[in-house]
Amino acid sequence: MEKSLITYSTVDGQTKIISEKIAQFATQSSVDIFPISDNIELGKYKTIIIGASIRYGKYRKEVYSFVEKNIEILDSKENAFFSVNVVARKPEKNTPETNPYLIKFLKKIKWKPKNLGVFAGKIEYPKYKFVDKYAIKFIMWITKGPTDTSKTYEFTDWKKVESFAKNLNL
Repeated sequence: MEKSLITYSTVDGQTKIISEKIAQFATQSSVDIFPISDNIELGKYKTIIIGASIRYGKYRKEVYSFVEKNIEILDSKENAFFSVNVVARKPEKNTPETNPYLIKFLKKIKWKPKNLGVFAGKIEYPKYKFVDKYAIKFIMWITKGPTDTSKTYEFTDWKKVESFAKNLNL
């Protein structure tokens, strides 16, 4: 059986959860899931999928480093990239063509992923430290999002994740 890889960068864990959900739909290959910071032997995989979350408007540096370091092997494989961000909760910003973070990312890198996905993330106010909680609350207030810091808000559209996964033909 062929092998596929999903490697991810996450701050609070939602990108890992989405990665695990994508792997559940694999029927043509076995899927390994590793943090992007791990030392991964990419050569053994037929397909490589990268998932990355946004925090304060940016992907983590490790995402850029991974892509830059591995661009040749990524280009030689079936590949995909998906972005997880709360702005994608808005219908007008939840596609690869309309999501500002994904658009900006693709302009910054040389790699051109063969498949792209954008998924809304999750806000877990009770889990956040004081500064993060109120910084995110302020951002949500500006963008007309939820601001009740006693609650968790999951925006991920799991049907959309399923559709993306099935389209990858893993």
